Amino acid sequence: MFNFPCSPFKEHKHFPLALGACIISQSLIMAAQTRALVSSQWLADAVRNNLVGPKLRVLDTSWYLPKTKRDPRAEFAQKHIPGSSFFDIDECCDKTSPLDHMLPTSSHFSQYVGGLGIGNDTHVVVYDTSDFGSFSAPRVWWMFRLFGHSLVSVLDGGMRNWLADGYPVASEYSKPERREFKATLNQSWVKSYEDVLENIKTKQVQTVDARSAGRFRGTEPEPREDTLPGHFPGAVNMPFTSFMDASGKELGTEGLSRLFREAGVDLEQPLWASCGSGVTACHVVLAAHLLGHPGVCVYDGSWSEWFKRASPDHILSEGEGKKL
Repeated sequence: MFNFPCSPFKEHKHFPLALGACIISQSLIMAAQTRALVSSQWLADAVRNNLVGPKLRVLDTSWYLPKTKRDPRAEFAQKHIPGSSFFDIDECCDKTSPLDHMLPTSSHFSQYVGGLGIGNDTHVVVYDTSDFGSFSAPRVWWMFRLFGHSLVSVLDGGMRNWLADGYPVASEYSKPERREFKATLNQSWVKSYEDVLENIKTKQVQTVDARSAGRFRGTEPEPREDTLPGHFPGAVNMPFTSFMDASGKELGTEGLSRLFREAGVDLEQPLWASCGSGVTACHVVLAAHLLGHPGVCVYDGSWSEWFKRASPDHILSEGEGKKL
């Protein structure tokens, strides 16, 4: 059986429901490249048929806040999807920024992913090991697209569902042979503190904050000790966990559409996404993309920058506010 049960599309007329594993070919990989999500079954078939290589790379993109006390690189060394490499968000970033994992330059991104054996013709599948099913993988999915690489998919349900489905893991790792990758940054998809500040005045663009409801409202603490919770004026809260079902897989089109509709967000109009530090905001981007709206922008500095730079009147909170 070879299908895409987790695809956002209701019909799979271009994909026969049954294919012998022995005839899985590069053409099937090419067919999957236009999809933002691939299932564990699809990836397991690719791994089993030795398709992981220069044309198909799998990346463990796990990242966690320090307070979780999880070491994703150490976890990768112990257990990962066979043939995968580790993508470190804290390495592939702007090291000169005082903020965490801000976007790297095009040249840095090119060098980093080239070192993972990825070329411009490589289909990249990203996943993470979050208990949610997906946490940081959409951030790396968005980064590839931001740097001009549309051949990228998120493993629906991540490692959580890969294990639940009984697929194999490995501990051994072979560094891929470097390939040349040329990145082309779409700067219009990245928003700055100044952009958001201006939008508070003009109210031209909808903004969605993907943090938990408590952090958004100011009633639960932020994970960073130097930052209080709250949100900036005009923001709408859509917690990133709401885009997934109880198993950690992405909701279907009907469920995703309902979320945006109930939040009062019109996907036909411009939309920017924010969160704590630009990671889970990308769940908003992915969800909109699955609904046929691929241009959602990300405020990269997000709340960790906003709280540090904004005046108290631009920080809305039901709890303790920022002092003058």
